[in-house]
Amino acid sequence: MAHASGPASENLKPAEFLHSKSGVHYKIYAEDEKVWLSFERPGDPSVNDKRQLLYFIGSGHRGRSYLFAMDDFFFESPVNWYADRKVWDMAPAYENAREIPMNLPAYPSCLQCHTSGMQPPVNGTENKYSTPLFTQNGVGCERCHGPGAAHIADAAHATPQPNSAMVNPVKLPPERRDSICMQCHLEGNVAIERAGRHAYDFQPGDRLDDFVRHYVLATDPPSGLGANSQFEALAQSTCKKKSGDAMSCMSCHDPHYPPPAERRVSYYREKCLACHTAAFGDKHHADRPDCTACHMPSSLSVDISHTEVTDHRIQRRPELSPQLLQDSSSHRSTAPNSSPQLIPFPYSKEADDDARSRALAWQSLAENGSRDAAAEADRWLHQAARQFPNDPAILSGLAYVELSHAASDQAAVNRARDLYQKALAVDPALIDAAANLGVIEARSGHLQRAIELWQSAFDRAPGDSSIGMNLARTFCQSGKINEARSSIQRVLRFNPDLSSANKLLQSLNADPPRCGN
Repeated sequence: MAHASGPASENLKPAEFLHSKSGVHYKIYAEDEKVWLSFERPGDPSVNDKRQLLYFIGSGHRGRSYLFAMDDFFFESPVNWYADRKVWDMAPAYENAREIPMNLPAYPSCLQCHTSGMQPPVNGTENKYSTPLFTQNGVGCERCHGPGAAHIADAAHATPQPNSAMVNPVKLPPERRDSICMQCHLEGNVAIERAGRHAYDFQPGDRLDDFVRHYVLATDPPSGLGANSQFEALAQSTCKKKSGDAMSCMSCHDPHYPPPAERRVSYYREKCLACHTAAFGDKHHADRPDCTACHMPSSLSVDISHTEVTDHRIQRRPELSPQLLQDSSSHRSTAPNSSPQLIPFPYSKEADDDARSRALAWQSLAENGSRDAAAEADRWLHQAARQFPNDPAILSGLAYVELSHAASDQAAVNRARDLYQKALAVDPALIDAAANLGVIEARSGHLQRAIELWQSAFDRAPGDSSIGMNLARTFCQSGKINEARSSIQRVLRFNPDLSSANKLLQSLNADPPRCGN
């Protein structure tokens, strides 16, 4: 964990490869004490550039991603190092991309689990940060034991001072103990931050549920094991069910001692026999000492290419393939009159009664293409709105639902406009709300208002090419050709291989200028 992030130059594996689907040649190399990623498509002069890689993210056990910055907006590299296969390849989900994904935002959730002392994003943005991006490389002591400044200052006093002790996870109540591990090893199908809170505000000793709620879908057969789903898997194990709160991640893992390769089999066997006893081990396949090889097999991750994941369900019969709920779009119930279920994880009555978080969870699934989720999002958002009539996330979610009905219903469009306006009045920093309201205003002929909304949103999210494209087209339609060119050039600065943007720039540079095909 101590090596989960750091300067890009650390343990760099220089390489170059051709991505056949996009025809782009990538090269990762060090030059003049800096690390670079260059990219070019032979025969295409518009795709030939490089970015300075500043940080790596990931211990290298499974792989590593790299970060670069433009105007203090941080992005993930479009290529990653995958340790299991020892290859460089495209970032997860972009294996078949035809264009270079240069605009992948480095979200706080990524930094939260791989760094210590991360900077929160600048208010109103998703991926603009002050630098240095984090104060400590990797996962340091404070990530599990809490802030240490008071503890260090306490050394100057003859007697212990109040609130100076470090957190000892072993001494915490089970829910707060487990929260320390869950902050990074629980993923679920969707995670929703609580109102006024951020997941990165969590500190050891807190309840994670007070900052973010996690939900899992529980309808159809699962579709595969995800890279960060260890906690959900462990909860399904007979070991955990029978042991209850007595069992935790620390029952098998020592955060201060990852066993070396030569000790791995005996180390984890000792952990198993601590409960199952040495006598059982002597008669249960004594010739096969590696318990995990049978009962915790590895399989390919469903969400990260070239990566294997250990099955923490600790199954009795090794022939059963590891599966967990991960792919929300595939979770469609086949039973008559059945409906999907979204369950808070870990389960609690408090979480089950949280209409706001459940509504936003359904909305998130609906936005990601789950057909089953749309009706549930509609129902829960209206219920949540009755409890939280001024919550900007709920108002924005309701507006999104209204727009889904708006193809032939102008009244729905008007309701969506009102809801977005109310949401932005409460929280002007909402990027999606501003972008969607801009679409409504542009389609209603209010081009100047649309430009104002999109300009503000694009200033704060320059990696969102769709906002910049809308802005450029609307400037052009308003006769402001220079402003249109400026907007599309900014799109291409952050996303240089976007074909639609390159085509629009060609049209704008034509004589006379055109606003597209």
